[in-house]
Amino acid sequence: MDSFEINKIAAAVLFSLLLVLGIKNAADMLYHTEAANPQSFVVEGVVAEGAVAEAGPVETAVPLPVLLASADAAEGAKQAKKCETCHNLQEGAGAKIGPDLYGIVGRKIASAPGFAYSAGMKAKGGEWTFEALSHFIENPKAYVAGTAMGFAGIKKPDQRAALLVYLNTLGSNQPLPKVEAAAPAAPAETPAGPTAKPH
Repeated sequence: MDSFEINKIAAAVLFSLLLVLGIKNAADMLYHTEAANPQSFVVEGVVAEGAVAEAGPVETAVPLPVLLASADAAEGAKQAKKCETCHNLQEGAGAKIGPDLYGIVGRKIASAPGFAYSAGMKAKGGEWTFEALSHFIENPKAYVAGTAMGFAGIKKPDQRAALLVYLNTLGSNQPLPKVEAAAPAAPAETPAGPTAKPH
């Protein structure tokens, strides 16, 4: 290869670089782009490192006994369709992927006969009270570490309450927790007025 060929190749490479740089500079002059805004896509509930979370409106949760008292068992039957994929609800039907749920309210945790429970469920202990079932149904993996249940949970409290009322009709028939009366508000103190001076 002679020097003329080498010069042609070098010129072609140099021309290509100049063309790319020229197009880039022309694009920069024609189109002005702003720097990315890190707040463009704010993820709810995530606070940046070093930032202070803003106090939002405080939501007061409705107590479970109040939800249970107003829950509709017919709505609970609809919610139970989510359970029937893995659980039987009929008396004596036995386990499917999960243990049967007939008579679940008030039953000892990990006690359904003929079902191999996970170590996490066996270690939980206690009974399936309305409160315990509500927490478990809301987020199974958070309530029982190591549970094999792959269900994501029912997040809405009123839907969980309806499901619990329905499950209670299936062989459990436990009394619903009593709704405690709200504590009376403390009377406001009246500011003392000016004391009259004796004449």
